[in-house]
Amino acid sequence: MNFHYSRLLQQPLAIMRLLLALFLFMPSSPLPIVLDTNVVLDILHFQDKAAAPLAKAIAEGRLIALRDQSSLTELRRVLTYPVLNIAPEQAALLLEHYLALTREVACPALKTTGASLLPRCRDPDDQPFLELALRGHALWLVSKDKEVLRMRQQNRPPLPFAILTHNEAAARLAKPDGNVHAQNQSPLP
Repeated sequence: MNFHYSRLLQQPLAIMRLLLALFLFMPSSPLPIVLDTNVVLDILHFQDKAAAPLAKAIAEGRLIALRDQSSLTELRRVLTYPVLNIAPEQAALLLEHYLALTREVACPALKTTGASLLPRCRDPDDQPFLELALRGHALWLVSKDKEVLRMRQQNRPPLPFAILTHNEAAARLAKPDGNVHAQNQSPLP
């Protein structure tokens, strides 16, 4: 029986899993992740101790946080919320730190095949983070959002990235064997 790689490469999910498998064998490369806005605020504004392992891993180059125009726009919007009481000068400084902390991912529109890999989030403000994780080939989407976290229990094909709380991400970073890939939602074929 002949196996044709051309058929495998015609399947978008198979391509992403193949790229992920290749990525797993490059442990010195920083792992790409997406942080939702609440986690970004925990790291940069609130300096939440629960988010400190993520901040440390990013600073050490073990993780690379991804951003796009949509995530940057959302952070700008959230920084103006009166409940946060952030002065414009402080907001500008937080944005500067965010830009330094993250790497830009080009935002071409997802093709129909790529978009079909993602479930629709109930909150349309959260959908761009799922799309960024897909486009940026992130291994994790780290979120505190209940709607995003609820998507982990949905009965659907597995996502090509894991959705984690910052505590779960910190636990993976703390593994003595350094295996941050363990228990990914998307098992390799």
